[in-house]
Amino acid sequence: MTTTPDIQVKPGEQPRLATGTWRISPAQSHASFAARVAGRTVRGLLPLTGEVQITDPIDGSTARLTATTSAVSTGSAVLDRVLAGPAFLDARAYPEISFLSDLLVWVPTGWRAVGYLRVKNAEHELACQFGVHPGDAQPGGAPRLVIASSWVIDSTWVTSQRIPGLGRRIAMTCSFHLEPDR
Repeated sequence: MTTTPDIQVKPGEQPRLATGTWRISPAQSHASFAARVAGRTVRGLLPLTGEVQITDPIDGSTARLTATTSAVSTGSAVLDRVLAGPAFLDARAYPEISFLSDLLVWVPTGWRAVGYLRVKNAEHELACQFGVHPGDAQPGGAPRLVIASSWVIDSTWVTSQRIPGLGRRIAMTCSFHLEPDR
């Protein structure tokens, strides 16, 4: 068994976080998306911030993630402006997308989070699966955990306009590093 004061890992089992507040390291955390538009896949990233509050028992724990809509990045400045503009994310009117969990739970097939995704001031129920993996500790620093999750959202949550060739499903993944908040 690998154990630190903040993380406990038994061989073949999921890492368990110590109770308390864990913050998301923004430099290493992002939400990525892939959407089909006119037969092509468009991929992009949104940086993440937030925190996770771990309680005992675990089902009272919460996670709060926030993405800044004006920071959408696809590798194309033109496409970034379109996605951040009023037809899609409308970053001026809605500067953030957020997720707040109601429930974190371990089931035999892995971790699950259930909560609400807020996009353009509308809340949408969302359930996702996620994995917890030990990450690298900073030299002389606290251990980290890497959380990787995935889900699918409806494109109508992002735009109410009819966009020819835009698929209904947008695949999302999140990868974020947690550090104990001391």
